[in-house]
Amino acid sequence: MKIKHQLAIFNALSRLLLIFILWLMLPILVEKVVYRHINNSLVEKEKKFLDHLDKEEINNFIQNTGDTTDTYSQFSTLHSEFLVLSRTTTKSHQKKTTFSNAYRVIEGEENEYRILQHHFTYANENYKLEIGSSLAEIKDLTFIIRFFIIIVFVIILLITFLADTFFIEYLLKPFYKIIDTKIRRVNEPEAFDHTPIKATSRDFRELDFVLNQMMDRIAELFKKEKQFISNVSHELLTPIALLKNKFENLLQNESLDDLAVDKIAGSLRTLDMLKKIINNLLLISRIENNQYATDEAINFGEIVNDMQEDLQDRIEDKEIHFSNEMQHDFSFKGNKTLIHILIYNLITNAIKYNKEKGEIIVSDGFLNGQYFISIKDSGIGMDASQIEKVFNRFARISSDQDGQGLGLAIAKSIASFHHIEIDVVSEINTGTTFKLLLPEAAKLN
Repeated sequence: MKIKHQLAIFNALSRLLLIFILWLMLPILVEKVVYRHINNSLVEKEKKFLDHLDKEEINNFIQNTGDTTDTYSQFSTLHSEFLVLSRTTTKSHQKKTTFSNAYRVIEGEENEYRILQHHFTYANENYKLEIGSSLAEIKDLTFIIRFFIIIVFVIILLITFLADTFFIEYLLKPFYKIIDTKIRRVNEPEAFDHTPIKATSRDFRELDFVLNQMMDRIAELFKKEKQFISNVSHELLTPIALLKNKFENLLQNESLDDLAVDKIAGSLRTLDMLKKIINNLLLISRIENNQYATDEAINFGEIVNDMQEDLQDRIEDKEIHFSNEMQHDFSFKGNKTLIHILIYNLITNAIKYNKEKGEIIVSDGFLNGQYFISIKDSGIGMDASQIEKVFNRFARISSDQDGQGLGLAIAKSIASFHHIEIDVVSEINTGTTFKLLLPEAAKLN
């Protein structure tokens, strides 16, 4: 997931959390404000009632209701308010005005009320006054507020999410441009673009400046390494060629006995091996330094067919059955010489570590839309520890075989250079399968 999407989602989640908190807290705050308003209203009604209260009014209650319970009540027509006055044994100094929420049944209908209770003494009689105001409207108002908050904040969430996405896209545009034009070209210092990136953020400008400095340094190091490789090629291979020439001239001397001839021949073999090792190491170095062009059309079917003809003598020496099961005419762009070396090293490796009268199967196909080439042998196989080290330089599967242990290291370098993945599956005394997985964008149109 891209960083811009992560930031937009993070901001959206933050707002969602804020919405949830407000959804919980705002109705509570509204209730407190409303309760304060109701309390003040109830206090005013209490004051008006007490200011106009006299013995004659109490007697009127008694006469009008004919109530023998000493409780006098009046209600609004919609049951939104009520007033109850009753005699009590509680002395007025023991209780003052209090507020509470409670359910009351008024004329057969139960509702929740905000109730003011006030104890007072009049004409040496203790009374309790209760004035109630219905909370039904408050509950409805709270529900409406919660619903309104959800609707408003969902709309705000969507709008701000889209705004954040576009704004973050705008802010990070220089960053992605740095990635596309600079960071992804760190392995190609010659093609690196040093043009400064236009950015409003100072951080991105500084990042771009540091990357340009870093690539200048890398380009300088690449140049020095190439020069070193060129010097090594001349300084090491030239003396080897001179020594080899001298030994070959010595072999022409008829006065040498057989022992001397054997020693000179052994020295020549050692020089050949040394020359091969140096050439292979230089090849790996050049590949890793991107000193090869990758603009040639390569057909794997043709390469395998040519390889089978070139290695026919070695295949017949071990009586190996070679099966070419290539079915797809797949071509891609790369370096034909290096791909030839890659396939050659894998097939010769399959021949070298195969059994007498064994089998080699070369096939191809598509795996999840990705073209692959499989080279399978029936050889000695490898265990897990050997598979881990098989691509290391100078690593050898068996000490009984000739070689310097650089063939698979070269194959790995060539594969990496072409963005090809190598998968290895092996089992002791059963065989090994090397599978080359080409990148999806590798096919030529």
